[in-house]
Amino acid sequence: MSVLRRILGVILGFVVASAVMMLIEFTNGHLFYPELGRAAQGMKDPAQIATLMARAPVGALLVVIAGWLLGAIAGGWATTRIARTDSGTPALSLGLLLTLAGIANNLMLPPPLWFWVLGLAVMIPGAWYGGRLAGTA
Repeated sequence: MSVLRRILGVILGFVVASAVMMLIEFTNGHLFYPELGRAAQGMKDPAQIATLMARAPVGALLVVIAGWLLGAIAGGWATTRIARTDSGTPALSLGLLLTLAGIANNLMLPPPLWFWVLGLAVMIPGAWYGGRLAGTA
């Protein structure tokens, strides 16, 4: 039963992390960089998307990274609470999944190199810290 609980924890933690990230990105897209949200909806050409990402204000991209960090923390917390384990493994597994999802996202919307490095560097530590905040890891 504990293996199933850990798997369920990682799955639901991923949902929590994704919801937090999407909420922050949605808010960011409407408040700080609204042309990204409007333009990206109709864009299919990767070159156009790359141009749009290259013109994105640094502040808007930093908000996205902050959202990824907060999402990873919230997801790590939820994963650990659901998994009910003293091991940090479920939270770290979530961090790895979030990193893979971040890579997929960055391949679809090619951001600047610094965003790659910083954005992917927050996932595993954020999920681990969320697990620690849960009090059982």
